[in-house]
Amino acid sequence: MMIKRTEYLNILKRFKDKELIKVITGLRRCGKSTLLKMYQDYLLQNGVKENQIIAINLEDLKYNFISDYLSLYNYITSKLNKNAKNYVFIDEVQNIDNFQKAVDSLYIQENVDLYITGSNAKLLSSELSTLLSGRYIEIKMLPLSFKEYKSVYKDYTNDDLYRRYISFGSLPYVTNFNSEDDASLYISSIYNDIIIKDVMTRKKITDESMLKSVANFAMDNIGNLVSINNIANTMTSNGRNINVRTVKKYMEGFTESYFLYKASRYDVKGKQYLKTSEKYYVSDLGLRYFILGRKIGDFGHILENVVYLELLRRGYEVYVGKVDEYEIDFVAINSDGKLYVQVAETLKGIDYHDSKIFD
Repeated sequence: MMIKRTEYLNILKRFKDKELIKVITGLRRCGKSTLLKMYQDYLLQNGVKENQIIAINLEDLKYNFISDYLSLYNYITSKLNKNAKNYVFIDEVQNIDNFQKAVDSLYIQENVDLYITGSNAKLLSSELSTLLSGRYIEIKMLPLSFKEYKSVYKDYTNDDLYRRYISFGSLPYVTNFNSEDDASLYISSIYNDIIIKDVMTRKKITDESMLKSVANFAMDNIGNLVSINNIANTMTSNGRNINVRTVKKYMEGFTESYFLYKASRYDVKGKQYLKTSEKYYVSDLGLRYFILGRKIGDFGHILENVVYLELLRRGYEVYVGKVDEYEIDFVAINSDGKLYVQVAETLKGIDYHDSKIFD
């Protein structure tokens, strides 16, 4: 079953034929390839001919003859329809070294509308701005929202579906499994791909056991304020000797692979970003459940994780707020201004303070 990803699809529709490279980034198996297929179907239903669409997935072995940026460029240009607009889709483009040289050369072709996807650091915003020189828009894709998830399970109550959502996770293909054991087998393969291919290989890390220990610590502390020093000190005191530089490298690997997202702190009164401590959230709670299981008493932080990801989906930059000695779970910022969000599993016992501190 192909799950509609309407919000992302609408962005692609809006930018159709605009002279920009459309870059779709996100966690492995979050639905990037499926989104491209949906968009290709949309094009075919709206007047675009099959010979105007060129789509390749660089993780598919049938394209293993494409070994460098020049062979990538030559293959695609050999397929171009010279008498019509061409819609070019390159999936997992980061698998080709110096891919930007091919992408830039395709971009300057007058009859090419270009779409690319990627799952790791080479497709991060900081890298893109260097590699593609402002010629692109980035669509940051996440696993299924609860609304998208609900479209698959129409007969579930919201409570039952939420329990499934946080334990099975929200990667689209997980909806094909009816048991937690089957879902866990699938999620374990995704987790190992992230750890081995996206983090260890890219960051040249050799100690898999230590890397997984740091991942476990991060999963166990979603929603808690932590610092790199704090992680190193806690793990060392627990018998896993690790230095600050190594922890920083590992955490960068997790965020660069879209496994974790970092929410930095924002001082609401001082209107400045703070460098001390931050919170981390996991891109898919199924990964956390696979690593830790559902921990008793941790439902508040799980809900916080769900809300954080939903704010990202809605286009906000999300920070952890600080007002004097008080903490605001999220300060969400977009072009319309700031939104202050407090997350609670229950409203019982909450102490409300003067709302003027949020002005």
